[in-house]
Amino acid sequence: MDGSSLYDRDFYAWANEQAALLRAGKLDAADIEHIAEEIESMGKTEKRELVSRLRVLLHHLLKWEHQPSRRGNSWRLSIANARDELDTHLRDNPSLKSRLGEAVADAYRLARRDAAAETGFDEAAFPAQCPWSFAEMMSESFWPDA
Repeated sequence: MDGSSLYDRDFYAWANEQAALLRAGKLDAADIEHIAEEIESMGKTEKRELVSRLRVLLHHLLKWEHQPSRRGNSWRLSIANARDELDTHLRDNPSLKSRLGEAVADAYRLARRDAAAETGFDEAAFPAQCPWSFAEMMSESFWPDA
């Protein structure tokens, strides 16, 4: 049974086998191509996680700004938690900071659509581009007003 077929049949077993081979220094027996693919995939997952966390924050900030009568502790807590989770994710993956512009643009597009669907407002009621800097949206003192 070669590592490549194990990769297709039982990923968990393949991953454990590859880790053991790498730790033993047996690079010639390791499935280098699939290992490289999996490492690249992990990096993409971290970027998707950044966009996802930004989306949550932006969605709540848009609702906060456009529905002042519905503001409450639940929304305040959601925004604070989203900020904390983003901060932790970026501390764990500092190189993602170089991708913030792209990630904010992607997340805002999705958050704008989410906010429109949830509030019942037309998407045009929300700015076409993210109206806040990353520093603003992450600031504990920032609470947008329409």
